[in-house]
Amino acid sequence: MTETNAYGQIVGAPVPGWTPRQLPDAAGFEGRYCRLERLDPARHGAGLIAGFRAAPDDRDWTWWRTARPADEPAFRDYVDSMATAPGRVAYAIIEAASGQPAGHAAFMNIAAANGALEIGSINFTPLLRRHRAGTEALFLMLRHAFDDLGYRRVEWQCNSLNLPSRAAALRLGFTFEGIFRQNAVTQGRNRDTAWFSILDSEWPDRRAALDAWLAPDNFDDAGRQRRKLSAFRT
Repeated sequence: MTETNAYGQIVGAPVPGWTPRQLPDAAGFEGRYCRLERLDPARHGAGLIAGFRAAPDDRDWTWWRTARPADEPAFRDYVDSMATAPGRVAYAIIEAASGQPAGHAAFMNIAAANGALEIGSINFTPLLRRHRAGTEALFLMLRHAFDDLGYRRVEWQCNSLNLPSRAAALRLGFTFEGIFRQNAVTQGRNRDTAWFSILDSEWPDRRAALDAWLAPDNFDDAGRQRRKLSAFRT
């Protein structure tokens, strides 16, 4: 919705009573299939490194900002960098059944004054890929941003050539907004960045769909989904 001011100029809709949001600072989140803990290299590093090194090759790092670490010391540096990067609040994702750290994700590009942030630095070990715990981890972060902190916008960014990440964003209910061309150089190659978002007005529908998809009765005894997430969205 737009309005006009006293000069007949078109202006944006008012946001009554708006105040800057708090910064994300939760110690963690508990779900059915996973829990999130603030990323601590001392507690989570060994498990994450073992999980990432269990992958048979480095195809999961093709569109990452850096190449897969070459050895254990480099992996330790990688985990340290994820935990200490400025302007981020990073979490280790603990898969409930095994109790093992199985990936990480972070709140980043936090613009509290505008009520916008990004969920990014998402990297799953093989244990978490195509697992309901991975979806739940991102749901817990979305719920914290919108329901607990009152953010207006949550973003998702990825290499525009990373089709699995783009599909994951759409599956979760993000809306594609466009491509930032020549946005970065990663691993010595050009990166065009695809942008997605969910707005606070869209969140209730996305939340209801995720709640319904994550319900235990939507999975059989082998953990296979009975209905796709898209089937629950209106």
